Amino acid sequence: VQLVESGGGLVQAGGSLRLSCVTSGFPFDRYAIGWFRQAPGKDREGVACIVPNDGTTEYTESLKGRFTISSDNAKNTVYLQMDNLRSEDTAVYSCAASPGPLVTLAASDHDYWGQGIQVTVSS
Repeated sequence: VQLVESGGGLVQAGGSLRLSCVTSGFPFDRYAIGWFRQAPGKDREGVACIVPNDGTTEYTESLKGRFTISSDNAKNTVYLQMDNLRSEDTAVYSCAASPGPLVTLAASDHDYWGQGIQVTVSS
């Protein structure tokens, strides 16, 4: 099983980034894929989740309207489009897979995790 994130980096406040999560080794159509983030000194936070099989999505309320999760089922890949980034979005972002499939922002519901990728927003 592999989940590999890419697309992170340094961006100025107000800018955009698109993260990718390429998955393999498990039945993509039977899982939900979530994005999580953890800032220094803070708890891990669920960001968004998608069920690629039917397109159902869920977002943490505070990020609705700025972040968009989507999937390319032919590529077993999930994306996180992040717009109008703020300094408080700085964190390590990880994708994870949850069997079900039902949307969930609970980290404990996710069995498989990527290694994480740094996103830094400069003000």
